[in-house]
Amino acid sequence: MAKTEKTTPAPKPGKPRPAPIPHEDGRHRCAWPGVDPLYVAYHDTEWGVPEYDSRALFEKLLLDGFQAGLSWITILRKRDAFRVAFDGFDPNVIARYDKRKLDKLMNDAGIVRNRAKIESSVFSARAWLAIEEKEGFSTYLWKYVDGRPLQNNLRHREEMRAETDLSKRMSKDLKAAGFNFCGPTIVYAFMQAVGMANDHLVACYRHAECAALADKR
Repeated sequence: MAKTEKTTPAPKPGKPRPAPIPHEDGRHRCAWPGVDPLYVAYHDTEWGVPEYDSRALFEKLLLDGFQAGLSWITILRKRDAFRVAFDGFDPNVIARYDKRKLDKLMNDAGIVRNRAKIESSVFSARAWLAIEEKEGFSTYLWKYVDGRPLQNNLRHREEMRAETDLSKRMSKDLKAAGFNFCGPTIVYAFMQAVGMANDHLVACYRHAECAALADKR
């Protein structure tokens, strides 16, 4: 049976309860992407899809770290520029970044120019390499959910938590391994995005599709 994490209590009667909204194509989607075409495409094709590729997981974790204090749509609009600037998010390359490269990144208007986050990417790449060599980064992350996505059958967005006991534990372990900008809230957003937790609302058409992907694993 698919695992779940206990959700927070439903909001009190009378409190706004964001629910999936209908789109012109007749499908109901989670409310958070609104009608922005880029955001809707991300919701439909990426968010909540189980990701098992170690390199892809590394990229997403770093981008979620860059999101800290910003909105995800801001990062999404800059993602292509990030991929160019960070050499395709190749940990082997990033781990060897020197001061000249870091300064170049700080002058790249296409990305988020935060020195602490940029410098942190080097340490995160080195941590990734160590974990990848030992057991595989994907294996390392997915063991927190026993290899299968958590199926959180949420009916309203307000039932969705910003962090969980599991994300707190993963955050603590990632930091101990050498990662940074991976607090419990960032980690839970990461878990949702890479399909470790299916937090599409049940009335959203993607909820059932993502659940079916999990069953094929």
